[in-house]
Amino acid sequence: MNRFLISRRTMLAGAGVGLLSLSLTGCAFGESAGQGAPAGSEAEEERVGRRLGAEWYNHELTVMSWPTARIWGEDTPYVREDIARVARAIAQFEPVVMLVSPGEEADAEYALGKNVEILSIAVDDLWARDTVPVFVETAEGLEGVDFNFNGWGDKQQHDNDAGVGAAVLRELEIPRRKANLVGEGGSLETDGLGTLFVTESSMVNDNRNPGLSRDEVEARLIDLLGMKKVVWFDGVYGEDITDAHIDSLVRFTAPGVVLLDVPGPGAPDDVWAQSSENARQVLSEATDARGEAFEVIELPQPDFSLIRGTGDDFLASYVNFYIANDAVFLPQFGDRKADRRAQDILAEQYPDREIVPLAIDTIASGGGGIHCATHDLPGEPDES
Repeated sequence: MNRFLISRRTMLAGAGVGLLSLSLTGCAFGESAGQGAPAGSEAEEERVGRRLGAEWYNHELTVMSWPTARIWGEDTPYVREDIARVARAIAQFEPVVMLVSPGEEADAEYALGKNVEILSIAVDDLWARDTVPVFVETAEGLEGVDFNFNGWGDKQQHDNDAGVGAAVLRELEIPRRKANLVGEGGSLETDGLGTLFVTESSMVNDNRNPGLSRDEVEARLIDLLGMKKVVWFDGVYGEDITDAHIDSLVRFTAPGVVLLDVPGPGAPDDVWAQSSENARQVLSEATDARGEAFEVIELPQPDFSLIRGTGDDFLASYVNFYIANDAVFLPQFGDRKADRRAQDILAEQYPDREIVPLAIDTIASGGGGIHCATHDLPGEPDES
């Protein structure tokens, strides 16, 4: 067990720092954002030597978490089938490490097969996107920014998940930076060139960051992640466990190109439809860190009368896809026309990657998707 992690440590000790240093030298990190820290200050010098890469950049591996009965109860066997299906599919394209609570390794090994590595770390739930640190490239190497996971504002038990960030970084031997914010990886979407998308509802919220204004949250995000510009969306307060993460609303497919989740046939004009419309309006008026306008491509949800899944929390957003090396993993919900349309749209955006549709009905019933259940660890930096 942990064969890959051991080899990774050897690789980092021998070459990783040099690779990162070379990569960052060629980036436009010297341009001032005009936000976050005064020009010429030590804080700005630190920020401009940092980069949060885009998800389509090269990965070293994907991290996932094995769901527990403490959270999923009688649905545990079914959600584990979904998670195992996703992990085995991703493992065909890049290494996958599954975080598994001590004592549950045998069950996980049986379900996952030989191509998924198991790492014994106590977890509560499957949402690795939110509990695993956000990996930032610096001139010294990778750094894990731990956003102090608090169960999405103390909405769910998280005694174990609160410690996942620090535990993963210890195992990977990656330096930890404890963020001066509370948040989750699903709140953050970037083009890799200094533009960050965030919903206000998931960060400027007293259940995470009491007393902080949007400007204060923005300044801290810029410094932590090496951003140049933050584009804010309203989001939705209190209607789902995440307070409306960005990764089910708007996603980059390339610098300047975004996919927007829009309601499907017969959808009500509810808070989610209004959130989508707000996002459309924001994108029509905003520019990215380069000063360029956004090209917006709609990615419609399925017809809820035709999907397999049920439940008030069911997330039927195709925008919650995951980009891995040479592949994109896309949820399918049972509305054949909508599933096919989503696959075609993703194929147009990623012509050099295989589009892999996966059924995730139980995961979606918990209010998340494939992106929520995965977290990428950057590989050798590139400028893709």
